[in-house]
Amino acid sequence: MEPELSAYLSARLNSDRPVVVANLSRIPGGASRETWKFDATWTNDGSSRSAPFVLRKDPPASLVESDRAVEYAFYRAFQGTDVPVPGMRWLESDSTHLGAPFFIMDRITVGETNVRNISEPHYEGSKTMIGRRMFEILGAIHRFDWRDSAIAEVVAAPTLAGAWEEQVNYWEEMIGRNEISPQPIARAGIRWLRSHPPPPAARVGVVHGDYRVGNFLYSQEGIHGVLDWEMAHLGDPIEDLAWAVHELWHRDLIPRDECIEVYERASGLRVDADSLHWWDVFNGVKAQGIWLTGAKSFNDGRSSELILAYAAYALINGTDEAILRSLGRGA
Repeated sequence: MEPELSAYLSARLNSDRPVVVANLSRIPGGASRETWKFDATWTNDGSSRSAPFVLRKDPPASLVESDRAVEYAFYRAFQGTDVPVPGMRWLESDSTHLGAPFFIMDRITVGETNVRNISEPHYEGSKTMIGRRMFEILGAIHRFDWRDSAIAEVVAAPTLAGAWEEQVNYWEEMIGRNEISPQPIARAGIRWLRSHPPPPAARVGVVHGDYRVGNFLYSQEGIHGVLDWEMAHLGDPIEDLAWAVHELWHRDLIPRDECIEVYERASGLRVDADSLHWWDVFNGVKAQGIWLTGAKSFNDGRSSELILAYAAYALINGTDEAILRSLGRGA
Protein backbone atom coordinates (compact mmCIF):
# COMPACT_ATOMS: atom_id res chain seq x y z
CA MET A 1 0.00 0.00 0.00
CA GLU A 2 2.98 2.36 0.23
CA PRO A 3 2.62 3.88 -3.28
CA GLU A 4 -1.14 4.30 -2.85
CA LEU A 5 -0.73 5.84 0.60
CA SER A 6 1.96 8.17 -0.74
CA ALA A 7 -0.33 9.38 -3.53
CA TYR A 8 -3.24 9.90 -1.14
CA LEU A 9 -1.21 11.76 1.49
CA SER A 10 0.67 13.89 -1.03
CA ALA A 11 -2.62 15.54 -1.99
CA ARG A 12 -3.94 15.79 1.58
CA LEU A 13 -0.73 17.25 3.01
CA ASN A 14 -0.08 19.59 0.03
CA SER A 15 3.42 18.18 -0.17
CA ASP A 16 5.90 19.73 -2.58
CA ARG A 17 7.04 16.24 -3.59
CA PRO A 18 5.66 12.71 -3.13
CA VAL A 19 5.21 11.79 0.53
CA VAL A 20 7.65 9.12 1.70
CA VAL A 21 5.82 6.32 3.53
CA ALA A 22 8.07 4.16 5.71
CA ASN A 23 7.82 1.39 8.33
CA LEU A 24 4.38 0.32 7.18
CA SER A 25 3.28 -2.71 9.20
CA ARG A 26 0.06 -4.23 10.39
CA ILE A 27 -0.76 -4.00 14.09
CA PRO A 28 -1.88 -7.47 15.26
CA GLY A 29 -4.75 -8.20 17.61
CA GLY A 30 -7.62 -6.15 16.25
CA ALA A 31 -10.42 -8.04 14.57
CA SER A 32 -12.87 -5.34 13.52
CA ARG A 33 -10.73 -3.34 11.09
CA GLU A 34 -7.30 -3.77 9.56
CA THR A 35 -5.01 -1.51 11.59
CA TRP A 36 -1.68 -0.40 10.14
CA LYS A 37 1.02 1.92 11.48
CA PHE A 38 3.44 3.91 9.37
CA ASP A 39 5.62 7.01 9.29
CA ALA A 40 5.27 9.77 6.70
CA THR A 41 7.74 12.43 5.61
CA TRP A 42 6.79 15.36 3.38
CA THR A 43 7.76 18.92 2.52
CA ASN A 44 5.81 22.16 2.62
CA ASP A 45 7.42 25.24 1.07
CA GLY A 46 10.77 23.50 1.20
CA SER A 47 10.53 22.58 4.90
CA SER A 48 10.70 18.89 5.77
CA ARG A 49 8.04 17.49 8.10
CA SER A 50 7.28 14.05 9.45
CA ALA A 51 4.68 12.34 11.64
CA PRO A 52 3.62 8.87 12.81
CA PHE A 53 0.16 7.73 11.69
CA VAL A 54 -2.31 4.86 12.06
CA LEU A 55 -4.53 3.62 9.23
CA ARG A 56 -7.86 1.92 10.07
CA LYS A 57 -9.12 0.12 6.96
CA ASP A 58 -12.37 -1.78 6.42
CA PRO A 59 -11.79 -5.55 6.14
CA PRO A 60 -13.82 -7.97 4.00
CA ALA A 61 -15.37 -9.32 7.25
CA SER A 62 -14.81 -8.97 10.99
CA LEU A 63 -15.95 -9.82 14.51
CA VAL A 64 -18.31 -6.83 14.59
CA GLU A 65 -20.26 -4.92 11.98
CA SER A 66 -19.66 -1.20 12.34
CA ASP A 67 -19.56 2.07 10.43
CA ARG A 68 -16.16 3.76 10.17
CA ALA A 69 -17.84 7.19 10.04
CA VAL A 70 -19.42 6.54 13.44
CA GLU A 71 -16.10 5.42 14.95
CA TYR A 72 -14.38 8.48 13.47
CA ALA A 73 -17.03 10.82 14.91
CA PHE A 74 -16.66 9.42 18.43
CA TYR A 75 -12.89 9.82 18.27
CA ARG A 76 -13.26 13.36 16.97
CA ALA A 77 -15.78 14.32 19.65
CA PHE A 78 -13.36 13.52 22.46
CA GLN A 79 -10.37 15.41 21.11
CA GLY A 80 -9.28 18.07 23.61
CA THR A 81 -11.27 16.54 26.49
CA ASP A 82 -10.30 14.66 29.65
CA VAL A 83 -10.54 11.44 27.62
CA PRO A 84 -7.21 10.84 25.83
CA VAL A 85 -7.69 9.91 22.16
CA PRO A 86 -5.51 10.19 19.04
CA GLY A 87 -6.08 13.10 16.69
CA MET A 88 -8.18 12.37 13.63
CA ARG A 89 -6.80 13.31 10.19
CA TRP A 90 -8.85 12.00 7.25
CA LEU A 91 -12.02 9.94 6.78
CA GLU A 92 -12.27 8.35 3.34
CA SER A 93 -15.29 6.51 1.93
CA ASP A 94 -13.86 6.14 -1.59
CA SER A 95 -12.50 2.59 -2.03
CA THR A 96 -10.41 3.45 -5.08
CA HIS A 97 -7.50 4.82 -3.02
CA LEU A 98 -6.64 1.71 -0.96
CA GLY A 99 -9.18 -0.89 -2.06
CA ALA A 100 -11.57 -0.23 0.85
CA PRO A 101 -12.83 2.75 2.89
CA PHE A 102 -10.56 3.86 5.73
CA PHE A 103 -9.55 6.64 8.06
CA ILE A 104 -6.15 7.89 9.17
CA MET A 105 -5.29 9.23 12.62
CA ASP A 106 -2.23 10.39 14.52
CA ARG A 107 -0.28 7.63 16.25
CA ILE A 108 0.26 7.86 20.01
CA THR A 109 3.84 6.62 20.42
CA VAL A 110 3.85 5.93 24.17
CA GLY A 111 2.21 2.96 25.89
CA GLU A 112 1.10 -0.54 24.93
CA THR A 113 -2.16 -2.47 24.67
CA ASN A 114 -1.04 -6.04 25.40
CA VAL A 115 -3.54 -7.56 27.83
CA ARG A 116 -1.04 -9.98 29.38
CA ASN A 117 1.79 -7.54 29.98
CA ILE A 118 -0.12 -5.57 32.60
CA SER A 119 0.19 -8.62 34.86
CA GLU A 120 4.00 -8.69 34.55
CA PRO A 121 6.08 -7.91 37.67
CA HIS A 122 7.34 -4.55 36.38
CA TYR A 123 3.74 -3.25 36.46
CA GLU A 124 3.14 -4.32 40.05
CA GLY A 125 3.73 -0.84 41.45
CA SER A 126 1.54 0.80 38.80
CA LYS A 127 -1.50 -1.50 38.63
CA THR A 128 -3.54 0.35 41.25
CA MET A 129 -2.89 3.71 39.60
CA ILE A 130 -3.75 2.35 36.14
CA GLY A 131 -6.87 0.64 37.49
CA ARG A 132 -8.16 3.78 39.16
CA ARG A 133 -7.31 5.86 36.10
CA MET A 134 -9.20 3.38 33.92
CA PHE A 135 -12.44 4.01 35.79
CA GLU A 136 -11.84 7.75 36.11
CA ILE A 137 -11.62 7.94 32.31
CA LEU A 138 -14.74 5.79 31.95
CA GLY A 139 -16.55 8.25 34.22
CA ALA A 140 -15.32 11.12 32.03
CA ILE A 141 -16.66 9.36 28.92
CA HIS A 142 -20.07 9.06 30.56
CA ARG A 143 -20.06 12.69 31.82
CA PHE A 144 -19.39 14.00 28.33
CA ASP A 145 -22.13 16.17 26.82
CA TRP A 146 -22.42 14.70 23.34
CA ARG A 147 -25.38 16.81 22.16
CA ASP A 148 -23.37 19.52 20.39
CA SER A 149 -20.60 17.19 19.21
CA ALA A 150 -19.91 15.18 16.07
CA ILE A 151 -21.65 12.23 17.75
CA ALA A 152 -25.09 13.82 17.41
CA GLU A 153 -24.56 13.94 13.64
CA VAL A 154 -24.10 10.18 13.19
CA VAL A 155 -26.20 8.31 15.79
CA ALA A 156 -29.63 8.66 17.37
CA ALA A 157 -30.22 8.63 21.11
CA PRO A 158 -32.54 6.07 22.70
CA THR A 159 -34.96 6.97 25.46
CA LEU A 160 -34.00 6.41 29.09
CA ALA A 161 -36.50 3.56 29.32
CA GLY A 162 -35.72 2.08 25.91
CA ALA A 163 -31.92 1.96 25.92
CA TRP A 164 -31.79 -1.64 27.15
CA GLU A 165 -34.31 -2.95 24.63
CA GLU A 166 -32.55 -1.32 21.70
CA GLN A 167 -29.38 -3.22 22.57
CA VAL A 168 -31.14 -6.55 23.17
CA ASN A 169 -32.91 -6.24 19.82
CA TYR A 170 -29.63 -5.50 18.05
CA TRP A 171 -27.67 -8.41 19.51
CA GLU A 172 -30.54 -10.90 19.28
CA GLU A 173 -30.78 -10.11 15.57
CA MET A 174 -26.98 -10.44 15.26
CA ILE A 175 -27.01 -13.88 16.90
CA GLY A 176 -29.92 -15.01 14.74
CA ARG A 177 -28.13 -13.95 11.59
CA ASN A 178 -24.77 -15.50 12.44
CA GLU A 179 -25.32 -18.64 14.50
CA ILE A 180 -24.05 -21.71 12.63
CA SER A 181 -25.58 -24.08 15.20
CA PRO A 182 -28.25 -23.56 17.88
CA GLN A 183 -27.28 -21.32 20.82
CA PRO A 184 -29.60 -22.40 23.66
CA ILE A 185 -27.70 -20.64 26.44
CA ALA A 186 -27.54 -17.30 24.65
CA ARG A 187 -31.25 -17.68 23.85
CA ALA A 188 -31.98 -18.39 27.52
CA GLY A 189 -30.04 -15.25 28.41
CA ILE A 190 -32.12 -13.22 25.96
CA ARG A 191 -35.36 -14.57 27.39
CA TRP A 192 -34.21 -13.64 30.90
CA LEU A 193 -33.18 -10.14 29.79
CA ARG A 194 -36.60 -9.50 28.25
CA SER A 195 -38.54 -10.85 31.22
CA HIS A 196 -36.46 -8.93 33.81
CA PRO A 197 -36.00 -5.43 32.31
CA PRO A 198 -33.53 -3.21 34.17
CA PRO A 199 -34.35 0.14 35.76
CA PRO A 200 -34.47 2.98 33.19
CA ALA A 201 -31.09 4.52 32.45
CA ALA A 202 -30.19 7.37 34.78
CA ARG A 203 -28.60 9.15 31.81
CA VAL A 204 -28.32 8.62 28.07
CA GLY A 205 -24.62 8.95 27.46
CA VAL A 206 -21.75 7.81 25.30
CA VAL A 207 -21.15 4.08 25.55
CA HIS A 208 -17.70 3.08 24.28
CA GLY A 209 -18.97 -0.46 23.73
CA ASP A 210 -15.67 -2.31 24.35
CA TYR A 211 -14.03 -0.52 27.28
CA ARG A 212 -11.48 -2.88 28.83
CA VAL A 213 -7.79 -3.59 29.25
CA GLY A 214 -6.50 -4.14 25.73
CA ASN A 215 -8.35 -1.19 24.23
CA PHE A 216 -6.29 1.59 25.76
CA LEU A 217 -2.60 2.45 25.64
CA TYR A 218 -1.00 2.17 29.07
CA SER A 219 2.44 2.42 30.64
CA GLN A 220 3.84 2.69 34.15
CA GLU A 221 2.97 6.39 33.93
CA GLY A 222 -0.74 5.87 33.25
CA ILE A 223 -3.22 5.65 30.35
CA HIS A 224 -2.30 7.55 27.19
CA GLY A 225 -5.09 6.84 24.73
CA VAL A 226 -8.50 5.15 24.54
CA LEU A 227 -8.79 3.15 21.32
CA ASP A 228 -11.21 0.93 19.36
CA TRP A 229 -14.43 2.94 19.34
CA GLU A 230 -16.02 0.83 16.58
CA MET A 231 -18.91 -0.32 18.81
CA ALA A 232 -19.55 3.12 20.35
CA HIS A 233 -23.17 4.25 20.62
CA LEU A 234 -25.52 6.23 22.83
CA GLY A 235 -27.21 4.34 25.63
CA ASP A 236 -27.12 3.42 29.31
CA PRO A 237 -23.59 4.07 30.66
CA ILE A 238 -23.88 1.08 33.01
CA GLU A 239 -23.49 -1.12 29.92
CA ASP A 240 -19.85 0.02 29.71
CA LEU A 241 -19.20 -0.37 33.43
CA ALA A 242 -20.62 -3.90 33.42
CA TRP A 243 -18.43 -4.79 30.42
CA ALA A 244 -15.30 -3.42 32.08
CA VAL A 245 -15.85 -5.47 35.27
CA HIS A 246 -17.29 -8.55 33.53
CA GLU A 247 -15.47 -11.80 34.28
CA LEU A 248 -14.42 -12.06 30.61
CA TRP A 249 -12.37 -8.86 30.81
CA HIS A 250 -11.69 -7.88 34.43
CA ARG A 251 -7.94 -7.96 35.15
CA ASP A 252 -7.99 -7.38 38.93
CA LEU A 253 -6.01 -4.15 38.71
CA ILE A 254 -8.14 -2.97 41.62
CA PRO A 255 -10.98 -4.80 43.44
CA ARG A 256 -14.41 -4.72 41.80
CA ASP A 257 -15.90 -2.64 44.63
CA GLU A 258 -13.15 -0.07 44.17
CA CYS A 259 -13.82 0.04 40.42
CA ILE A 260 -17.42 0.98 41.15
CA GLU A 261 -16.47 3.49 43.84
CA VAL A 262 -14.01 5.30 41.55
CA TYR A 263 -16.50 5.20 38.69
CA GLU A 264 -19.36 6.66 40.74
CA ARG A 265 -17.20 9.55 41.86
CA ALA A 266 -15.94 10.24 38.33
CA SER A 267 -19.25 9.84 36.49
CA GLY A 268 -21.63 11.40 39.01
CA LEU A 269 -23.87 8.34 38.64
CA ARG A 270 -25.00 5.95 41.36
CA VAL A 271 -24.60 2.34 40.28
CA ASP A 272 -27.78 0.36 40.91
CA ALA A 273 -26.99 -3.29 41.76
CA ASP A 274 -29.96 -4.65 39.76
CA SER A 275 -28.97 -2.62 36.72
CA LEU A 276 -25.34 -3.74 36.95
CA HIS A 277 -26.41 -7.38 37.16
CA TRP A 278 -28.79 -7.03 34.20
CA TRP A 279 -26.03 -5.54 32.05
CA ASP A 280 -23.65 -8.27 33.24
CA VAL A 281 -26.01 -10.91 31.78
CA PHE A 282 -26.48 -8.78 28.66
CA ASN A 283 -22.75 -8.47 28.08
CA GLY A 284 -22.34 -12.24 28.04
CA VAL A 285 -24.98 -12.39 25.32
CA LYS A 286 -23.32 -9.51 23.48
CA ALA A 287 -19.91 -11.22 23.63
CA GLN A 288 -21.46 -14.36 22.19
CA GLY A 289 -22.88 -12.29 19.34
CA ILE A 290 -19.39 -10.99 18.59
CA TRP A 291 -17.78 -14.45 18.51
CA LEU A 292 -20.59 -15.88 16.37
CA THR A 293 -20.26 -13.04 13.87
CA GLY A 294 -16.56 -13.76 13.48
CA ALA A 295 -17.15 -17.50 13.21
CA LYS A 296 -19.75 -17.03 10.46
CA SER A 297 -17.44 -14.73 8.52
CA PHE A 298 -14.66 -17.33 8.62
CA ASN A 299 -17.01 -20.26 7.95
CA ASP A 300 -18.50 -18.52 4.90
CA GLY A 301 -15.06 -17.77 3.46
CA ARG A 302 -15.49 -14.00 3.67
CA SER A 303 -12.31 -13.78 5.73
CA SER A 304 -9.22 -15.92 6.26
CA GLU A 305 -8.26 -14.11 9.49
CA LEU A 306 -7.44 -16.87 11.98
CA ILE A 307 -8.48 -14.72 14.94
CA LEU A 308 -12.09 -15.12 13.78
CA ALA A 309 -11.82 -18.91 13.86
CA TYR A 310 -9.92 -18.77 17.16
CA ALA A 311 -12.69 -16.74 18.79
CA ALA A 312 -15.24 -19.37 17.80
CA TYR A 313 -13.05 -22.27 18.93
CA ALA A 314 -11.73 -20.83 22.19
CA LEU A 315 -14.34 -18.40 23.47
CA ILE A 316 -17.89 -19.54 22.67
CA ASN A 317 -18.02 -22.33 25.28
CA GLY A 318 -16.39 -20.13 27.93
CA THR A 319 -18.87 -17.36 27.21
CA ASP A 320 -21.78 -19.79 27.57
CA GLU A 321 -20.41 -20.67 31.02
CA ALA A 322 -20.10 -16.97 31.89
CA ILE A 323 -23.75 -16.37 30.90
CA LEU A 324 -24.87 -19.24 33.12
CA ARG A 325 -22.86 -17.90 36.06
CA SER A 326 -24.36 -14.43 35.53
CA LEU A 327 -27.86 -15.87 35.48
CA GLY A 328 -27.11 -17.88 38.60
CA ARG A 329 -25.96 -14.83 40.52
CA GLY A 330 -29.41 -13.36 40.05
CA ALA A 331 -31.33 -16.49 41.04
